[in-house]
Amino acid sequence: MTPLISPSELRSLLEGEPAPALLDVRWNLMGPPGRQEYDRAHLPGAVFVDLETELAAPAGPGGRHPLPEAEQLQRAFRDAGVDSERPVVVYDAGDGSVAARGWWLLRWAGHARVFVLDGGFAAWVEEGGATTTRVPHPEPGDFVVRPGGMPTADADAAARLARTGVLLDARAGERYRGEREPVDPRAGHIPGAVNAPAAEHVTADGRWRAPEELADRFAGLGVSGTDEVGAYCGSGVNACSVVLALEQAGLRSPEAPAVLYPGSWSEWAGDPRQEAAVGPEAG
Repeated sequence: MTPLISPSELRSLLEGEPAPALLDVRWNLMGPPGRQEYDRAHLPGAVFVDLETELAAPAGPGGRHPLPEAEQLQRAFRDAGVDSERPVVVYDAGDGSVAARGWWLLRWAGHARVFVLDGGFAAWVEEGGATTTRVPHPEPGDFVVRPGGMPTADADAAARLARTGVLLDARAGERYRGEREPVDPRAGHIPGAVNAPAAEHVTADGRWRAPEELADRFAGLGVSGTDEVGAYCGSGVNACSVVLALEQAGLRSPEAPAVLYPGSWSEWAGDPRQEAAVGPEAG
């Protein structure tokens, strides 16, 4: 089962029973707030779920977007109408890198039928999909969060993975190389990690690349179907799109997904004991 759903496939799904729960998770590190975008227009029936307060715990030593507590996450998903048997579709502004966080968390929590809208809100509008400003109030869902459905790594495990397998850094190249660091305490990357910018998973219009293209891209980064592979980014959000992209490419499966380092660079850079590599080489 592909983790992506097209706008036309979503329209068909919305006409069936049970209709999917729709989660709007638009967010941008530099703004504007996703709630403003949602209030301006969203898919009919979509519930806004806030990355900062619902899909992450408060920032701290564990990074800028640590994994939320199970109770917090369950409350957010239930308030959005998420049921155990009902499919869920998550969308963001366009490229899926933030929607992948919602997808990953639902899978981590034990939901089996989760999709990311390919091209997000922009693709929906481009293909003539209806939008609204009406805020829905769905019946509370019954979904029970059972953490552990997706593998994670702490800092030590991520460091080992960078040496024994392939650890992919989803940040832009200049941040990986240490040329620019706009938000975290130090610049650079985890020694041994390979740069795999999340923005390169999609084409210029925000649609995901074909599985064959993604597989070729990952092969060029040293990933095979048998390697141990993991991902991190600045705060554990965009790296979720690497996990999704590996599955879409056929290099990982729902039964054996890639590992996520949730603390990511924001945790690593805040710990003076951890070394930082700079430059284009893995180090």
